[in-house]
Amino acid sequence: MVKPILEHVYANSSGRGGVLSYEFIENGIQLQFKDSYQIYVYTYNRPGRNKVERMKELALSGKGLTTYVNQYVREEYETSFTYQP
Repeated sequence: MVKPILEHVYANSSGRGGVLSYEFIENGIQLQFKDSYQIYVYTYNRPGRNKVERMKELALSGKGLTTYVNQYVREEYETSFTYQP
């Protein structure tokens, strides 16, 4: 079972979302999805300030973040890395 490794566990109010945990960073947000220890870093550089700020709002609300990522940012992360538990 994949365990959350970032600062906040995503509330996932629908129970169907793929985001497991998130962490705000300077000028961005990091996401961990339920199926891996891969961390995706989204920044003001990529996918852009507006999208990152919307992702932060959704993360705090606990609703809609996975849908937003799937519909609007998908592969537009700045970088990714694998956490070694």
